[in-house]
Amino acid sequence: MTTQVFLDTVGEERPAVSPLKTGAPLEDIAVAGQWRLIWGRFIQHRVAVGAGIVIAVFYFIALFVEFLAPALPEASRPQYTYAPPQSIGLFVADESGGTRFQPHVKGYAIEVDPVALRRTFVVDDTKIVPIGFFVEGPTYKLWGVFAMNRHLIGPLNPTDPMYLLGTDKLGRDLMTRLIYGTRVSMSIGLVGVAISLCLGVVLGSLSGFYGGWVDMTIQRIIEVISSMPTIPLWLGLAAAIPLTWSPLQVYFVITLIVSLFGWTGLAREVRGRFYALRGEDFVTAARLDGSGERRLIFRHILPSLTSHILAVLTLAIPTMIVAETALSFLGVGLKPPVVSWGVLLQDAQNIRTVATAPWLLVWPAAAVVVVVLAYNFLGDGLRDAADPYES
Repeated sequence: MTTQVFLDTVGEERPAVSPLKTGAPLEDIAVAGQWRLIWGRFIQHRVAVGAGIVIAVFYFIALFVEFLAPALPEASRPQYTYAPPQSIGLFVADESGGTRFQPHVKGYAIEVDPVALRRTFVVDDTKIVPIGFFVEGPTYKLWGVFAMNRHLIGPLNPTDPMYLLGTDKLGRDLMTRLIYGTRVSMSIGLVGVAISLCLGVVLGSLSGFYGGWVDMTIQRIIEVISSMPTIPLWLGLAAAIPLTWSPLQVYFVITLIVSLFGWTGLAREVRGRFYALRGEDFVTAARLDGSGERRLIFRHILPSLTSHILAVLTLAIPTMIVAETALSFLGVGLKPPVVSWGVLLQDAQNIRTVATAPWLLVWPAAAVVVVVLAYNFLGDGLRDAADPYES
């Protein structure tokens, strides 16, 4: 195994440094690559690292929703309409008067409001519903391919009620629907940002590299799009979607609408960086070496903006998630049977829900808040780490 060796200013040999560690000497930092410098600075930002872990957990949930959900999102039991959340207990009393380990939830009892004459559910401490891990339950298809019936958690008896986050107006498990909504809401941000990335980087690069009439045309287009009121425009375009379209078609159209107006900021930032870099010595050297315009743009100038673009995109993803949630909440975005956080919030916007089942609003809203905050903290950390030489 060979060791790479560098010569310092006094002619002495020293081995290359790997990996870069916190508090490394200046001579070690001097030989580190760009991405190594960024990573070394990013891991010092503990809040950003924690936010990255939170986001990774949400995407893990989105990847395995069928296995993690205790039931199916469309399964309803009207006899448990607006049932309150249950809490998990670990020990139960045995016949000898002691306790034994048995994960469980408490069952439900029915009460009638003497004033409103309305049936309500309350948790009954005398009813024990045993639960377990990797239990058999409703059959599903993992990723639409593999037929399975194992769930991470669920009641040992499939007919027993287990609603850790409560139920909605049709007796559907909110925890299951919240987990399934994670896949749609988290993926729509990635797809929307991918479209915005292509438009913003390509148009911004052309605008900043060529200048002249190309720059003027692209900038006028950006100004026209930026001057439009975003929410009313989104509402108008989303309301124009035909009602006969399938949920999959509506999903892609909503993604397109959300991303159609999200590329302008990135395009302007890329244009400004190209203006600043196109006259640098390394660009001139590459041009004199015979590099064509396309190679100059995509092999020399654009890679120097990769870290900055990554930070900008990380901050743009929560905007896409909030936009989809807002459209669905207002009733012009995704609609049932598609399950997203916005759809769950839209289902909960009535007086009875606020009065009798506030958990239908709390949990989807909490998921949106946590993800948006995590993305913003992660974006801040990446933005700070993108310039490793900043003090």
